[in-house]
Amino acid sequence: MMAEQFSAWAVFWAFLRLGLTAFGGPVAHLAYFREEFVIRRRWLDERSYADVVALCQFLPGPASSQVGMALGMLRAGYRGALAAWLGFTLPSAALLILLAIGLNTWGEALASGALQGLKAAAVAVVAQAVWGMARQWCPDALRVIFMGLTASVVLLAPSAWVQIGCLLLAGLAGMWWLPTTQAENGPSVPSPVSTRAATAWLGLFATGLLGLPWLASSLSIPALQMADAFYRAGALVFGGGHVVLPLLQAELVPTGWVDEKVFLAGYGAAQAVPGPLFTFAAFLGASSLQGPTGWWGGGLALVAIFLPSFLLVAGALPFWVALRNHALARSALAGVNAAVVGLLLAAFFQPVWSSAITGLRELMVALMAWGALMYWRLPPWLVVLGCAAIGWAALSR
Repeated sequence: MMAEQFSAWAVFWAFLRLGLTAFGGPVAHLAYFREEFVIRRRWLDERSYADVVALCQFLPGPASSQVGMALGMLRAGYRGALAAWLGFTLPSAALLILLAIGLNTWGEALASGALQGLKAAAVAVVAQAVWGMARQWCPDALRVIFMGLTASVVLLAPSAWVQIGCLLLAGLAGMWWLPTTQAENGPSVPSPVSTRAATAWLGLFATGLLGLPWLASSLSIPALQMADAFYRAGALVFGGGHVVLPLLQAELVPTGWVDEKVFLAGYGAAQAVPGPLFTFAAFLGASSLQGPTGWWGGGLALVAIFLPSFLLVAGALPFWVALRNHALARSALAGVNAAVVGLLLAAFFQPVWSSAITGLRELMVALMAWGALMYWRLPPWLVVLGCAAIGWAALSR
């Protein structure tokens, strides 16, 4: 028990460090996780990390947060999953709740130049991630083709369902064309969740998805209605934080829960804080005009939107760990992993590059950041903070 508690604390502090410094959105977060837990800490090998990323790409909800929960769960069980989520989520959630409470006196949280510097840093971080993952997960011409086709299709038809379809087709193509291989030698990563417990977690997920709307409409309790709205947003959205925006806007603004100007201001502020974009829910809960508000509302919305992710990860992980040991499944996973690199490559161009590189100065900052990461081997958090400082001084308009 003490070993598990110590391990859970170690997970918490590792993810808290990332929660304070991981700017750049979900694609950049995957790069931070790989650097921290595969390369530096060696909690798991490249193949296991690739499989976890592939699993979370298939699940609805915030993929990077789900990867974090899965890493924490593999390291220290349920406590590790909770520790990873808390460490990675609390810094940005606390900042956004504070902003919601004191919006009239705070004004904009960051100057436009500092925000532009953070976006330029994200370009460098994601470029490094795509390069490293492509070298590892696309070692032959066929998987490079999988990567390129996936990126092209996703850029031409930007839809969460198109992304899922590309992953499925890449898995089928991998089963057909990629050779089956024996299991790779490396550290074993057994699932800490039994299949029986996993079935129960999936049952709880379905119960919440079906039961909360009925309870919310039957009892008309504002807190329950808030929990229902955010739970459904976390359970039904593929594609990450930006995709959840229209769903939350339709749930909260027309019904009078949140003012439209406050909604847009909070979404803009969420781009300027580290950690997962789904912590925007904490801002909305704290800004609520009905039911719980402030810290209570922010906490309720935060737990409700992330709860489906925990239930899905705990429910899917043991089946995934068992599946990956079959030869044919490994071929499918090899195809899926190549397609995941394609998704990251598409995200690098849109929205990471397109939103960050608006002129020569932004390009120069991104190139300096990329050089600092690739050649000087500076830690990503230091590069991110340096870009923010450069943006504050040089890019402010």
